[in-house]
Amino acid sequence: MKYFHLLVAVLFLLFAYWQLNDPDWLFWVIMYGSVALVAGWTALGQPPRLLIFIALTAAAVWMGSLVPDLVSWINDGMPTIAGQMKAESPHIELTREFFGLLLCTLTLGGYAWVTACHRLQMARK
Repeated sequence: MKYFHLLVAVLFLLFAYWQLNDPDWLFWVIMYGSVALVAGWTALGQPPRLLIFIALTAAAVWMGSLVPDLVSWINDGMPTIAGQMKAESPHIELTREFFGLLLCTLTLGGYAWVTACHRLQMARK
């Protein structure tokens, strides 16, 4: 499992790197970087639960703020968001951001679950 967590950390570090050309790059580097930090820390030991829950809350709230844009994209017939890297219309950028945050939320949620299960195991011993 250690190598799996390291792989997740490397992937999210790459995601953070690829955001450096984005207009709001700092937010994305922090978001993806926090997931990478949690994953890397999990490979070495138990990360602080507070770190996981702060990052998870930030990702979920940010993602929630993009739900109206996702609904608009769905109502428009779900036009392609993968055709080109440069986002020509707002729905492309905002829908991609929603799915990036969904990925962060699911990953951090998984780490929150693993951490909670680990702590329960330790309490039973």
